[in-house]
Amino acid sequence: MRVIRGLHNLRDEDRGCVATIGNFDGVHRGHRAILDQCREQAARLGLPVTVVVFEPQPREFFAGDQAPPRLTRLRDKVALLGECGVDRILCLPFNDVLRSLTALAFIERVLVAGLGVRHLVVGDDFRFGCDRRGDFHLLTEVGETRGFGVEHTRTFTVDDERVSSSRVRTLLASGNFAAAARLLGRPYRLGGRVVPDRQLGRTIGMPTANLPQPALSLALQGVYAVLTELPDGRCLPGVANIGWRPTVGSDRPVLEVHLFDFDGDLYGERLTVFPCAKLRGEVRFAHFDALKTQIRADQARARAYFLEHPAAGACFPAHSAASAYFATHPVTADSAGDGCDDSLPLASAPLAREAVTSDSSAGAPADHDDG
Repeated sequence: MRVIRGLHNLRDEDRGCVATIGNFDGVHRGHRAILDQCREQAARLGLPVTVVVFEPQPREFFAGDQAPPRLTRLRDKVALLGECGVDRILCLPFNDVLRSLTALAFIERVLVAGLGVRHLVVGDDFRFGCDRRGDFHLLTEVGETRGFGVEHTRTFTVDDERVSSSRVRTLLASGNFAAAARLLGRPYRLGGRVVPDRQLGRTIGMPTANLPQPALSLALQGVYAVLTELPDGRCLPGVANIGWRPTVGSDRPVLEVHLFDFDGDLYGERLTVFPCAKLRGEVRFAHFDALKTQIRADQARARAYFLEHPAAGACFPAHSAASAYFATHPVTADSAGDGCDDSLPLASAPLAREAVTSDSSAGAPADHDDG
């Protein structure tokens, strides 16, 4: 798979493709259904699949800090799209130049002159262009004269509701990780590279691996029981704080992970962290001693969670490193079926019901899901 940053980096061999456009935040099962459509058409036409994404995402450009938090940072999104069989990703900088394009100019510059699109898959409520004229019908009309077909996306539902990035965010915020995993098609995960910090955890016998997080990628905040995948393939239980560390202060959000019964140097290593259950929200304590007391309580609660709910591991794919931790633990009958035990705390919240329409747009923001 090739990642193309900007129209100026397109090559002659990039022309001629089956394409789709969107944010693809989270690369959830609805997105995967769109990519399945693209692959079907690509196989029929003998062409590669190209996904057009924007960086920053349009709503981030217009709303700044008020934009919904991302489910996946760009590097993770690229990896997930690659796993879905995408051949090329065209990443367009969403800036004043792009936002000022009319719908027809976007079609001509990006789809026709840039990519030479032969077939396009988009939502039938897709909107784009500074003049707000860009929609499914305009694409169909232009496609008839410019030689490309246009197909609208098939609706993908879980529990009789359309899968969307907004719906996943709501489930994650409520601590319903099993339901979020059903929509994503995989357990939700965070990650990053371990960096040196102030090592305050070591002063209380609870060292942490610190993974800085982009401010726009903070879909979770609080303290969680987690499973952490190490570079050597081991997966260890632990407790993690995700957020701004209000008691000790931080100039950017951090994922702090304490691994139970682990002694080793992880500086510079990349870790993958799977939240399993929310223990509490992030709190500012009056002094560090109060924080130390709470940290010990959080550690005890996380250990108790994994002892009392071994079936939590059933929510992870059987081939994943995360499932290895539970290889010697019995899985309860409750976890049969879809692989997630809905009686556990990690799946206790009801599925969110919300009005959503479209997964993507280019141009001024509209009332739609930002997936």
